[in-house]
Amino acid sequence: MDRRALYAALVEARIPGGYYRIEGVHEPAPTPPDFLFVRRGGDGAWETGAFERGTHEVLARHPDEATACAHLLSLLV
Repeated sequence: MDRRALYAALVEARIPGGYYRIEGVHEPAPTPPDFLFVRRGGDGAWETGAFERGTHEVLARHPDEATACAHLLSLLV
């Protein structure tokens, strides 16, 4: 699963768009006060985490996009 497939799965599951941010695919505006995210880390690994109170907290680091997307999906569905 890549980020676009993740977004399609979340839309199909009717998860509100303000609950998550998928880097480069779904970036809600205005930015919600808290949400879960998937993004590429600075070293090329993928990260899933939560944005709360103005701070990104990485919950897990993944070796590839597919694993990170599967993790975010499991957190939201």
